[in-house]
Amino acid sequence: MNETKIYQASEFTDAYVIDTIKEVSKSLEEKGYDSVNQIVGYLMSDDPGYISNHKDARKKLTKIDRTRILEVIIRKITN
Repeated sequence: MNETKIYQASEFTDAYVIDTIKEVSKSLEEKGYDSVNQIVGYLMSDDPGYISNHKDARKKLTKIDRTRILEVIIRKITN
């Protein structure tokens, strides 16, 4: 049976945040960085210097509010 699925807007924005973190993580690892340490450093300090410019990683991550990133991460692990 084909039923219409209703999506919440938050599902799309959460997916966008997760995809962006994955892209940034991959970019950081390509440059030889420990992506977890770099992203955590950025989230804790608000210093974009933790994120490389490689493949526009810094621009991609800093477009998203840090609080929003943390909300998505916490929601993901608590569901």
